[in-house]
Amino acid sequence: MTLLILIIVLALIFDYINGFHDAANAIATVVATKVLTPFQAVVWAAFFNFLAYWVFGFGVADTVAKTAHTMEINLVVILAGVIAAICWNLLTWWLGIPSSSSHTLIGGFAGAAVAHAIAVHGFSGYVGEDGATHYWYEIVSWYKAGKDGGMPSGVIIIIAFIVLAPLIGAIASYLISIWLLNASRKSLGPKIFTIALMLATIWFVYVQMVSYEEIVEHGKPRFESHFWSVVFDSHNIKWFLVAFIILTVSAFCLIFSSLNLHQADAALKKMQLLSSAAFSLGHGGNDSQKVMGIIAAAVAVYINTNPGVHMDAWLDVVLPNDDAGIKGVMPSWIPLACYSAIAAGTLSGGWKIVKTMGSKITKVSSFEGVAAETAGALTLYFTEHLKIPVSTTHTITGSIIGVGLTKRVSAVRWGVTVSLIWAWILTIPISALLAGLVYFILSVFI
Repeated sequence: MTLLILIIVLALIFDYINGFHDAANAIATVVATKVLTPFQAVVWAAFFNFLAYWVFGFGVADTVAKTAHTMEINLVVILAGVIAAICWNLLTWWLGIPSSSSHTLIGGFAGAAVAHAIAVHGFSGYVGEDGATHYWYEIVSWYKAGKDGGMPSGVIIIIAFIVLAPLIGAIASYLISIWLLNASRKSLGPKIFTIALMLATIWFVYVQMVSYEEIVEHGKPRFESHFWSVVFDSHNIKWFLVAFIILTVSAFCLIFSSLNLHQADAALKKMQLLSSAAFSLGHGGNDSQKVMGIIAAAVAVYINTNPGVHMDAWLDVVLPNDDAGIKGVMPSWIPLACYSAIAAGTLSGGWKIVKTMGSKITKVSSFEGVAAETAGALTLYFTEHLKIPVSTTHTITGSIIGVGLTKRVSAVRWGVTVSLIWAWILTIPISALLAGLVYFILSVFI
């Protein structure tokens, strides 16, 4: 039990570090454009990091918890993974490199699990409880097909989104920038397009809504009132937010051409508050869930390695299993603690990375800030819906690059960008190797 408590404490410390390591993701553009002072920006971002507690479910947490097969590992594996993730996060923060806290955690967890499999079974095959022959590398959940043709999961999908998340962010921010640029012209075409987009958004979000009957079927409603239960269901809130973001930008586009330069800049600065808030929500929802997943995995491993143990209600965590029809259970203190830790970390700021994100990649104005943050927020909501843990760092960096490309290719400082990409590529393997080393060291003493 002591080891389990230690893992939970270290996981929350990692969550705090994640907050100040990734604070730049949400506040770099509002600081660079002087919409908010650095202090105001971190308070703003921290508030919406914490607000994500009431918005998002636990899909990403479930994905992270199943990075390795919990039936085949012990608590030392998870402890080694968390320690390695903390070390790599602190090193990259000190060097001012906006690496991915998400991939650090995934890499650490997977690397420690592989080291454990090698230590126990060696490199040769072994017969598992199912009677089949298994190998050391199978301890990690590399790929799992989606249920009923849905989105597949596994470490390979997470690795794929190292490329896909910034690419989606870049494409989205590029398209939003083009949309805004055309909306500034006094012509009818952009307004017709904007109205059509507004109608399409309303229809799409309406189709995605979950009814009260479905909410009751899948779990306990948040309120006695049918209306408020539907409005504040975590699935529905995400789509309401998507609609609100798109409709707000659309409303601005409809009046953009009638504003003078000063009025347009003032309106864009106010919209940056909305876009940065939306991105901070996505950051809190995406990154806090990863720590929830680690804590859930630790509890599952503790139960597996101590059969018949009675768990207190505050640690009564159950990982969902769609194949067996088991619904997940997460005591409310876990998400509350995780969201509080990341919000506190964001309040601490991370000024070295703010400088890299806010000025070194490309020069950012209010116009670019709105486009980049809006694209980043929509990308995070989309990937969270698919239960894919992506890097908020990669997402906003890709979005900033996409904005820079609307001016000209040379507007992006590619030397800085290439250095960032190398950090992204190396994060998972270095974290995995570091976690493996930490595992072997810990195994001597524990």
